[in-house]
Amino acid sequence: MSVSMKDLDPAFRGAGQKDGLEIWRIENFKPVSMPTSSYGKFYMGDSYIILKTTALKNGSFRHDLHYWLGKDTCQDEAGTAAILTVELDASLGGRAVQYREVQGNETEKLLTYFRPCIMPQPGGVASGFNHVEVNEQEHVTRLYVCRGSYVVHVKEVPFARSSLNHDDIFILDTKSKIFQFNGSNSCIQERAKALEVVQYIKDTFHEGKCEVAAVEDGKLMADAEAGEFWALFGGFAPLPRKTASDETGEDMEAAVKLLCFNQGNLEPIGFESLAHELLETNKCYLLDCGAEMYVWMGRSTSLQQRKGASEAAEKLLVDDSRTKSHVMKVIEGYETIMFKSKFNKWPATPELKLSSEDGRGKVAALLKSQGLDVKGLMKSAPLKEEPEPYIDCTGHLQVWRVSGNKKTLLSSTEQSKLYTGDCYIFQYTYAGDDKEECLIGTWFGKKSIEEERASAISLASKMVQAAKFQATMARLYEGKEPIQFFVTFQSLQVFKGGLSSGYKNFIAENGLDDDSYSESGLALFRVQGSGSENMQAIQVDAVASSLNSSYCYILHDGNSVFTWIGNNTTSLDHDLVERQLDAIKSDLPSRSQKEGRETDKFWELLGGKSKYSNKKIEREQESDPHLFSCILPKGTLKVKEIHHFNQDDLMAEDVFVLDCHSYIFVWVGQEVDAKVKTQTMDIGEKFLVRDFLMENLSRETTIFTVSEGSEPQFFTRFFTSWDPAKSSMHGSSYQRRLAILKGGAPPLHDKPKRRTAVVSGRTLGQDKSQRSRSMSTSPECHRLRGRSPAFAALTSSFEKPSTRNLSTPPPAVKKLFPKSAGPETSKQSAISDLTSSLQGPLKSTIPKSVKAGAEAEKAIQEEDGAGGNDEAEDDEGRTVYPYERLVTTSEDPAPDIDLTKREIYLSTDEFREKFGMTRAAFYKLPKWKQNKLKTALQLF
Repeated sequence: MSVSMKDLDPAFRGAGQKDGLEIWRIENFKPVSMPTSSYGKFYMGDSYIILKTTALKNGSFRHDLHYWLGKDTCQDEAGTAAILTVELDASLGGRAVQYREVQGNETEKLLTYFRPCIMPQPGGVASGFNHVEVNEQEHVTRLYVCRGSYVVHVKEVPFARSSLNHDDIFILDTKSKIFQFNGSNSCIQERAKALEVVQYIKDTFHEGKCEVAAVEDGKLMADAEAGEFWALFGGFAPLPRKTASDETGEDMEAAVKLLCFNQGNLEPIGFESLAHELLETNKCYLLDCGAEMYVWMGRSTSLQQRKGASEAAEKLLVDDSRTKSHVMKVIEGYETIMFKSKFNKWPATPELKLSSEDGRGKVAALLKSQGLDVKGLMKSAPLKEEPEPYIDCTGHLQVWRVSGNKKTLLSSTEQSKLYTGDCYIFQYTYAGDDKEECLIGTWFGKKSIEEERASAISLASKMVQAAKFQATMARLYEGKEPIQFFVTFQSLQVFKGGLSSGYKNFIAENGLDDDSYSESGLALFRVQGSGSENMQAIQVDAVASSLNSSYCYILHDGNSVFTWIGNNTTSLDHDLVERQLDAIKSDLPSRSQKEGRETDKFWELLGGKSKYSNKKIEREQESDPHLFSCILPKGTLKVKEIHHFNQDDLMAEDVFVLDCHSYIFVWVGQEVDAKVKTQTMDIGEKFLVRDFLMENLSRETTIFTVSEGSEPQFFTRFFTSWDPAKSSMHGSSYQRRLAILKGGAPPLHDKPKRRTAVVSGRTLGQDKSQRSRSMSTSPECHRLRGRSPAFAALTSSFEKPSTRNLSTPPPAVKKLFPKSAGPETSKQSAISDLTSSLQGPLKSTIPKSVKAGAEAEKAIQEEDGAGGNDEAEDDEGRTVYPYERLVTTSEDPAPDIDLTKREIYLSTDEFREKFGMTRAAFYKLPKWKQNKLKTALQLF
């Protein structure tokens, strides 16, 4: 089905081609585009069409279409809005979900576009009504009822005592003061959300200049504000119970019916079980669920069929007096989760891959052959890049191996060597924005046993509890790790087999061969990563089929060591394999094997040649996030999606799950019961089983548990704005928002910083000077992990400032090792040679003919004599100046120094900090390399 552009109303042309909202009002049965200044202003006598366009991560657009009907709009206008919505959808490719919205009973999705609420005004245009002009000199006292815990339905009710009840929230808007009346049966979340409406009324109708009062149901004249409130109603009197006519109709229950639209009529279809096979692609159907009604339109249906089905649904609602029922219209292949959930089983549909122009072209051709427009799909898809970790990579790492029901702390040289048969606990403390952050996680190897996994979770949970739930907890499986895990280890090696007692017992009891890694045996490692802050060597089966042209490999057997370079690899991959070689076999020389030019010995070790892949191993990509509120009545998880969420949707009394597909976050409010806080990992597990979005989530998907007030940046980045002061306040959600509304500023929680929390006998917070990180190379090498200021300064001019992450410097290799040549190739190639040699093994970059000068010899003697522990050089009578006085741009330069050797006046510690290496290692470098580094640091 398609629609000709010449038949499309001019007001719709160009719609849906950018992210955001577009609104049209029906005037004289024609759509008229509304200015953005009028968005959110609805009149009771009018009908509107609202288009929400969302740009997805895969480069396509998602469209949601709503037509809103005021309570005073005429039936002809309502029908016109419905038909025009179908036409607009057809022009967008026929993939949008359409919603029928009735004043006072709008869907939660629509309300989230116009936070905090929709407050329609009397009047209208197309219906013949005149808009009611508000006389600013005369304020009319109004009473509103508010319902909803996550979005608020606001309805004006008569200003009378009889309108009040014990179940709802009411807002009384007077000239000088706004009162919020909290029914005794209302919940804290409803009260907190209603305060957002109070703020909106105060700002919109009072220019922010009026008092606000909260009145609790049950407080009588003794309370001053309650007395003032009841006086406006003529004095206190008992409230009536809420009647059935006050209900919104959301809880209507009815037997599910399926009707087929056939030649203008709706014909019922009998079924024992609602199955997907009942739907035919050349027909339209109506699924009647009582409070919800779905119109399903087959992909092969015509525009006229779809218009007819829409009109039939409208007629059915009028005939049955069910004007408050929600109507959603979906197209085959683009059904909503809620629609699919009505069926006993829904077949998996292949995901559209938009990773390349060729792929998009094939998908577009396929859809076009099926009668669908492809505008949204033809938008260029972004390139897949390594995600940013949003975590400081200079923190302190500790790792424990779990053996039985105990954990053993690993040394700094062993903590980056994990075994696939074992379970581990890691604790990473790092500098946050205003306090020390802590990440405590468990890592399960693919062949680890269930008993030790359960033990690891229990031990890690106790560590989080000891930190008073101020640490983020993670549960990770081998092969499903997020970027945050890799940057905390930076250099990681994963070996076959295991060392724990549980694994060894399992092998023995089942009579299995122990294939645990042996330094003197045969082993093959795949090297991967995006830079020195994120690189891994993963042991794979030592056979030719394990090779992949997109990676580099390390193969060793006894004293034989080979590196294999795939044809699709880059200079970055070559640098990483050299670094990992230092970690695995630093004491033996290696022989490089270029793909296609391997020696017979290499193939002999792998058991002969065989076919292998040439495509990179794709990890699950992060998707557009979805937020769900979670409750556990009688142990069964119930979830509710929060559309277009923001920070204020996170209530202190609730638990929420943020689903990003490749990992999920379980967020727990401060006011949640302590028992529930200990069950957060279980909630995450049940959410994965529930698979609400039908994404086929793996049970091994990473789970993070996050406590309110301790949110890491890699969680808060999913919110358009984040105010840490809000999550650091006292009291319930209602108390906090009332304090902000009355006082204008959030009072901070006076709990101590997390620096005082203790986990396993160690404080979470340490000064950076006290931190130690595991080396990315063997102890014998001079290479230091991370980037020194010299290296950073040298490469900064080749990186775009706009792409830098404040908490974690991006790997320089993305610019230093380009995949293809360009105008700057020669310049970047020179820098690449320099930086890769400085970060690579010194033994491979220092010519044998280069000898240390007198200064180098002296520095070596000093360092050797001190056992590697440098002392201040001024003890020997030498003058030492701070770096700030030695740079060429110094405002207070050091006097009487040798200007050609400014670096010799730096103290040993500062020299190491600035250059990223010892003084002896620096003077072993060729002069031109020394001068390059000194120039970068403005010391030359």
